[in-house]
Amino acid sequence: MNYKIIGKYIKELDFKIPNPKVFSLLAKNISNYKINIDIKSNQLKEKIIEVEMTLNLTPIKNESEKINTKIIYSTIIELNEGVSDKKEIEKIILINVPSKVYPELRKIFVFVFENSGFKDIKISNNVDFQKLYNLKKSQ
Repeated sequence: MNYKIIGKYIKELDFKIPNPKVFSLLAKNISNYKINIDIKSNQLKEKIIEVEMTLNLTPIKNESEKINTKIIYSTIIELNEGVSDKKEIEKIILINVPSKVYPELRKIFVFVFENSGFKDIKISNNVDFQKLYNLKKSQ
């Protein structure tokens, strides 16, 4: 492997249900929300990079009252000596690290939902980050 994970933590966690009406509507209409995944990176030092993965739910239709959910999961990685190719680093940030940490991030997100009364939350077990990367490159 051309990098190693040296730390992981929840950087931000937002979970707001404004009132009981929204809670009951959401329980019935969770399928009216879609999951979004965003990946950002910050270089902390030479060979040390923070990869931030954000998961959030957004309503498919614009609704006046909605829940606000967002989790930012930060992974600190150290690139091995000799890793300097920009394309290789980009693939580590956008494919390798997300593929490795997504199961943990999903588990945390689902845990928060289930412990807030939503037993039927369906968030995909697997995300093909290679496919998403290829789609982004072809646009």
